[in-house]
Amino acid sequence: MCGIVGYIGKNNALPILVDGLRRLEYRGYDSSGIALMTGGRVVFSVKSVGRIKDLEDKLGQAGMNQFGNLGIAHTRWATHGKPTEANAHPHTDCKNKIWLAHNGIIENYKELKNRLMADGHKFRSETDTEVIAHLIEDLYQGDLTETLVKVLPMLKGTYGLVLYHTDEPDKLLAARCGSPLVVGLAENQTIIASDVSAIVSHTRQIIYLDDGEVAEINGSGLKIINLNNQEINKKIDKIDWDIGECEKKGYPHFMLKEIFEQPETIKDSLRGRTILEQGKVKLGGLEVLLNELRRIDKINIAACGTARNAGLAGEYMLEEYAGVSTEVDYASEFRYRKQVFNGRTAVIAISQSGETADTLAAVREGKEKGALTLGIVNAVGSTIARETDAGVYNHIGPEISVASTKAFTSQVTILTLLTILLGRQRRMSLVTGQRIIKELLALPEKIKKVLESNGQIKNIAKKYYKAEHFAYLGRKYNQPVAFEGALKLKELSYIHAEGFASGEMKHGAIALIDEKFPCLFIAPVDSVYEKNLSNMQEIKSRGGRIIALTTEGNETIADLADDVIYIPKTLEMLTPILSVIPLQLFAYHMAVLNGRDVDKPRNLAKSVTVE
Repeated sequence: MCGIVGYIGKNNALPILVDGLRRLEYRGYDSSGIALMTGGRVVFSVKSVGRIKDLEDKLGQAGMNQFGNLGIAHTRWATHGKPTEANAHPHTDCKNKIWLAHNGIIENYKELKNRLMADGHKFRSETDTEVIAHLIEDLYQGDLTETLVKVLPMLKGTYGLVLYHTDEPDKLLAARCGSPLVVGLAENQTIIASDVSAIVSHTRQIIYLDDGEVAEINGSGLKIINLNNQEINKKIDKIDWDIGECEKKGYPHFMLKEIFEQPETIKDSLRGRTILEQGKVKLGGLEVLLNELRRIDKINIAACGTARNAGLAGEYMLEEYAGVSTEVDYASEFRYRKQVFNGRTAVIAISQSGETADTLAAVREGKEKGALTLGIVNAVGSTIARETDAGVYNHIGPEISVASTKAFTSQVTILTLLTILLGRQRRMSLVTGQRIIKELLALPEKIKKVLESNGQIKNIAKKYYKAEHFAYLGRKYNQPVAFEGALKLKELSYIHAEGFASGEMKHGAIALIDEKFPCLFIAPVDSVYEKNLSNMQEIKSRGGRIIALTTEGNETIADLADDVIYIPKTLEMLTPILSVIPLQLFAYHMAVLNGRDVDKPRNLAKSVTVE
């Protein structure tokens, strides 16, 4: 959500800033802007509503030959104020000397703004961000770092900030509280960004800023301090993926590429973690907590969106196979329930980015209440990865498309491994552990087989892409898949879609069904297959059109369904990993046929770092 890039170094900042914004497009945005310090301490600033291409067009008109070795850039996802050029970042003060870009929300901005306006400050935008520039202007006495340290405690809310002052033309500052920032270190240049994807083409050496830290970069190098002005020694991390993973590699969209990567990403999530002969798993990140894990008797999973749907699939398996009572919370509601925790409770946070604000808040609430906190995240070094007691990485490389695909299947895979770990500590037999591991290891080849249905799924989408409503239905392990399939369709195609537990349809929602309201049933041949057939009969008798997803070899379902998609047979607990992939492809083709921006759907952001 929003993107920040800052540059200081020996090279021309402008092309580096523009490239960084392109790399951050997937985060979601509606406007963008750049503020470049040029010769004579003059700031060259351009803003645009729309895509980065629109900003580049304006930069071309204004003269891309502008040179400066210090600058900041931003992609904005509107919160306070509509998407307009005036509201686009970077923002400045009354004298156009302080320039800053901000991710996050300043909750007390109205109070601050009223005070500043009473003192004569003139505001140009509707944003909460602009108050920061004016506060700094108000207190500035020649040292930007010193002033920023005074201003930050006045702000309530969250921020990731990058800024400079024209009176100190060799200094770039960054500060963080609740919104991620990364400092990339390269020879003769430093890049600050909200995401490593904007840095990786320039350096692999990075430092993650923590909350309450300020980074100062100048001719003397990098210094990081806290809000007490004490210098902090920070560890330098190395990015473990390269720029090639951020490219489309011949696919028309990142989403399609990431769907087709899933045979490999499942392998990557499993690599080195299974011990088949013992029917056990080895999760390195959890090794230090094995005794604590043995004692837990309750799990609370906190997640948002697709990650929450993965958690719902995990809930079934953790209870059925590990024998641990499990609840799945909307992370955004986690703090508002009066949770009953004890020393035998674990909170599992699931987040691809590891920066989701609501999920991070749930982790902190769990720690405050004395729960063991675990993370399932993809982004190494992310805030959730650092703040949980322990965790497991997905190891699937960057996921660029806003609509999550490979992260979901990896998250369910990791939850399966966790189920085996906890189950084998309890009552799961060697044979059961071995059987699950064997089926896990067989999944990549089975996923390849599912992907061979892409052409058929595209043809089915051609029959339904004009539909205005859609219902997705599933039971037990595939109830979460119904939720996920509906989520994918509505976020990509903007078609109204709802996911239902199949048995709940007749308790009200069946009133919606007619020939214009198609239903997609996830109905593999499993322990609840006959129940799903009964629900399909109810839909059919009311004139509803049915797409059925079922197990290979089940030919009889064609008597009920208008269209059938097949997946290979696997263990019931693992069917979500296979059954979700046709739904990903269906949503993708429905979006393309409707002319949608598949990788960057309207109003959405990849990493939601505000509440």
